[in-house]
Amino acid sequence: MKVGFIGFGEASFNIALGFNEEGIEGIIAFDASLNNPVYGKIIQERAEKANVNLLPNLEDVVQQSTVIFAAVPADKALDVCTATLPFLQRNTLYIDVSASSPDIKKAISENVIQKGALFVDAALMGPLPVYKHKVPIYASGNGADLMIKLLAGYQMDLTKISDIAGEASAVKLVRSVFMKGLSVLGVEMLEAARKLEIEELVIRSVSETMDKTDFENTLNRLVTGTAIHAERRFTEMSGSNQMLESINVNAIMATAVREKLEYMVEFGLKEKFDGVTPSSYKDVLDQMAQKQSTN
Repeated sequence: MKVGFIGFGEASFNIALGFNEEGIEGIIAFDASLNNPVYGKIIQERAEKANVNLLPNLEDVVQQSTVIFAAVPADKALDVCTATLPFLQRNTLYIDVSASSPDIKKAISENVIQKGALFVDAALMGPLPVYKHKVPIYASGNGADLMIKLLAGYQMDLTKISDIAGEASAVKLVRSVFMKGLSVLGVEMLEAARKLEIEELVIRSVSETMDKTDFENTLNRLVTGTAIHAERRFTEMSGSNQMLESINVNAIMATAVREKLEYMVEFGLKEKFDGVTPSSYKDVLDQMAQKQSTN
């Protein structure tokens, strides 16, 4: 097995660092920014630390590797794949770890398969600096089984989703709605709390609510409660918006929450459930889907 990386940013560096610790030798990489006056030095330092040999051409890495990790920005992933095609060998395992959309992953997969190679849509589901190569990875595509066969023995945490490219990325991107949304909600909340000098009180109050039970039960309670109380919460969030604006805090997240609550009100869920909180978030989603199908 000859491992090569296309792009040697944070993702490639941390995976390669872990591979080196597992005893995988002869790792190679190409990065288009190698000669950049700012980023080139960082790339070289990372390569030295991970014992990776940087090659000057994309062609060299593609032709010499049996397992390729394509780790480039999402908006470059398809173009990079296209650039590799003239050099891609049959039966090479092409693993795309970018945060590209499912449609882009499908397009990349089609290109790779046409060359007789195998493709993996690999969704990285945790922080790489913490986990390195052991980061939980969801894998889909016709190369998922081979990836698990070749790499699971190196303590990689690999879960096959399906043989369909794009399905792993779909999980990651939907998850990001919550994870990225939560982080910026936290920023907006703390900005306001800092200005009002109530940081500790707000954090303590939110902690008491969130720490009462596990995530799934908390999520279920929040969604089912919103189904019944969307109108009241919309009014409350209008007040939150006004307060944030009065203290000059950017209220973009509070505004989005208010608008989503207004959207929820339009489903008439309180009436659908006769004012009684449903037992499961699935009931809420079913009712919403039913109304959308009749509109």
